[in-house]
Amino acid sequence: MSQCIFCQIVQGKVPCVRVYENHSVLAFLDIAPVKKGHTLIIPKKHVVNIMDVSSDIAAELHEVIKKVGKGLLEGLSADGFNLGMNNFEAAGQLVMHAHYHLIPRYKNDGLKLWPQSSYAEDEMNAVAGKISSVL
Repeated sequence: MSQCIFCQIVQGKVPCVRVYENHSVLAFLDIAPVKKGHTLIIPKKHVVNIMDVSSDIAAELHEVIKKVGKGLLEGLSADGFNLGMNNFEAAGQLVMHAHYHLIPRYKNDGLKLWPQSSYAEDEMNAVAGKISSVL
């Protein structure tokens, strides 16, 4: 897709700071990092979100995530990392090209994850039933 910013990055038309690359996956620093070292990991082939990622590319992405994760832990002395992926606009996906966020984390770094809630009585079974009924 010629209009996709990530496809343009893959093609070298838009600059990025590359962290890792192989024949089908590219990892580069996010230009608006949550924490310094925040890396985006994308398939080079244009796919919109996780629903479009083939099993073979998913396996390659997983291996690169582990490799870059090790880089964050050892290279940046991170204590851990968050792995996230936003799918569809309602979930916060801004670039419609599948991508994972790998964010280095440090003890007491102040970054908060999303708030948690709870279910009403018997609500869990109803919600699980709705999900299971279409699988």
